[in-house]
Amino acid sequence: MTNPLKKLFILYKEGLKGQSKLGRRLWILVAIKLVIMFAILKVFFFPNFLKSNFDTDEEKSEYIINQLTK
Repeated sequence: MTNPLKKLFILYKEGLKGQSKLGRRLWILVAIKLVIMFAILKVFFFPNFLKSNFDTDEEKSEYIINQLTK
């Protein structure tokens, strides 16, 4: 039995081979947009609030418990 991840990779590889140039370009555009959304925007719009405001794990957990129980 072959690896399921290998099967998935082959499925996508064969699927992309059969597409037109436009289809491949669109998939590249989608991949670039996903990288921008998850890698770049996360850094600027979703900073690590707990890391920047609290020093120890105890302080972080206390803050979270207080926020959840309010």
